[in-house]
Amino acid sequence: MSSNNEGSTKAIFYALGANGGIAVAKFGAAAFTGSGAMLAEAIHSLADCVNQVFLLLGLKEAKRPPSASHPMGYGRVVYFWAMMVALLLFFLGGAFSVMEGVERLKHTEPLKNPLVALAVLGISVTLEAFSLYGAMKEINKISQGKSFIRWFRETRQSELMVVAGEDIAALAGLAVAFTAVVLAVVTGNPVWDAVGSIVVGILLMIVAFFVTREVKAMITGESAAPEVNDAIKAHIEAHPHVESVINLITLQWGEQLMVAVQAKMRRQESDLALVHAINEVEESIQQTWPQAKWCFFEPDIEAGKD
Repeated sequence: MSSNNEGSTKAIFYALGANGGIAVAKFGAAAFTGSGAMLAEAIHSLADCVNQVFLLLGLKEAKRPPSASHPMGYGRVVYFWAMMVALLLFFLGGAFSVMEGVERLKHTEPLKNPLVALAVLGISVTLEAFSLYGAMKEINKISQGKSFIRWFRETRQSELMVVAGEDIAALAGLAVAFTAVVLAVVTGNPVWDAVGSIVVGILLMIVAFFVTREVKAMITGESAAPEVNDAIKAHIEAHPHVESVINLITLQWGEQLMVAVQAKMRRQESDLALVHAINEVEESIQQTWPQAKWCFFEPDIEAGKD
């Protein structure tokens, strides 16, 4: 297992442990207080637990060896499971919370024992913050000083991106639910609790939308991260056997990478010498980037030039 993969797995287990405890507490508090916002939060936490199980299944399946029908292995299966997580977050977490809030608006009921709901929400904030801290700790190890937004847009680690997105949505949702319960208590108007449920649902759907957009790009085939792409090109052009890179294609395949190079080679004494030179370039790429499991090299000349 690669170090990046280990980091993602740690972050997922942080989130699974936190969300498991939170879900149990929230469902108990929702039943005890009759709070719609609390029920929405409980469903969100349950969806998060299922999501983390999906991500772990994806990481496990991605380690299956190549086969005749999947000669490049199963690395990209993690993107499928990440998409399933995004859809579950949108429908089970977001849409259901909105529906629950609308229903509560139609049939408002006063909250019972709101202090219990507030206490559970406060504890949940602490646990979710712990989960987000774990995810951000792993992100900071690999982000190379990028801002979180830039890392989110450029990362090819779908599972870590999903965990971070879920945790951010969870903390925002908890803040909304806490505020909604407080307003319902202070004003004596349970409509605030229903509104809180709707807002939580909308927040979840927004986060799910952005996660889905990024995972879609991975599924349809993304290159390596921009800095990796640029570094590979510079590495090839610096090789003594290479005159220039005509075209470079990289394709992220889960944790692994496919590299296809079209380059103008320096003149060699014979065809055999050219083959050896190409092999040297390929070996140097794979030594520098061990995740580049597949390397395809085509010697060529630039159009219009001898």
